[in-house]
Amino acid sequence: MRHAIFVSLCLGSAVALSACDKSADTDVERAIDAVNVIDESGLNDVMLQAADPEEAVNYFVRASTEQPDRIDLQRGLALALIRAKRPREAAQAWERVVSMPDATPDDRLGYADALIRNGDWDEAEAQLDKIPPTFETFQRYRLEAMVADSNKEWQKADSFYEIAVGLTTRPGGVLNNWGYSKLSRGDFAQAEKLFAESIGYDPSVFTTKNNLVLARGAQRKYDMPIIPMTQTEKAQLLHTLALSAIKQGDVTTGKALLNDAIETHPQHFEAAVRSLEALEGNVRG
Repeated sequence: MRHAIFVSLCLGSAVALSACDKSADTDVERAIDAVNVIDESGLNDVMLQAADPEEAVNYFVRASTEQPDRIDLQRGLALALIRAKRPREAAQAWERVVSMPDATPDDRLGYADALIRNGDWDEAEAQLDKIPPTFETFQRYRLEAMVADSNKEWQKADSFYEIAVGLTTRPGGVLNNWGYSKLSRGDFAQAEKLFAESIGYDPSVFTTKNNLVLARGAQRKYDMPIIPMTQTEKAQLLHTLALSAIKQGDVTTGKALLNDAIETHPQHFEAAVRSLEALEGNVRG
C-alpha cells in the first residue's frame, strides 16, 4: 500500500514537473515571441524610413505573404508602395487594409490618399465620406481640400485648406497646394501670398518658388522675388519668368529675361538657349 502511494506520489510529481516544464516552455516561447515582435516592429520602421523604397516593398511583400492576417505588415506594404511611387498598387494594398477588423480611420485616409495619387478622385471622395466627421486631423482636411478643389467647390476648398493649415506646425506643402488652387482660379495676388508663406516655412522646395514666379509673372511683376535660391535656381526662375512675359505679349522683357537666365546659370542652360533661339527666329520670321 505504501509502495502504491509512493508510486502515485512519484507519478504525481512527475506529472507536476512535466506540467511545470511545459508551462515554463510556454512562458519562454511567449517571451521570445514578444521580443521578436518588438524587433520586427523596429525593422518595419527602419524599412519604411531608411531602406531603399523598392527594397522596402520587397520586404513587406514577403512578410505580408507569410503572415497575411498581420495588419501592420499589410499597412507597411501600402506605405512602402506609396514611398516607391506606385500608387495604383498602394491603393490595392490599402483596400486590403481597410477591409481588416482592426482598420482605423487613418488607414482609410491612407487609402484615399493613394486613390488621389492614382487619379481616382470619385472613389477617394467616397472613402473620405466613410470617415466619421468627428475624426478631425490635418491629413483628413488636406485631402478634403484637394477633393473639393477637383470638384471646383472653391468655398469648401478654402475652408478645408484653412483648417488644415491650423492643424500642423509644418504647413508648407498644404500652403503650396492652396496657392496652386488660387493660381488655377486666376486669383494671382492671393496665390502669390500663399506661395510666399509656404516658402517661409520650407525654403528648400523649388516647385513652390517656381509657382511664386508664375503667380508674379501673371501679374506682370517681372522682377525676381526676394527668396532664398541657388544660382542654378535663379537661372531657372528667370527662365520661367521669361516664358510668362512672352506668353503675355511682353516679348522684349521676355528676351531680356532669357539672356539673364543664360548668363546667370553656372553651366550651359540648354532650355533657355533654345527658348531664345525660337523667340529670335519668330521675330526674324
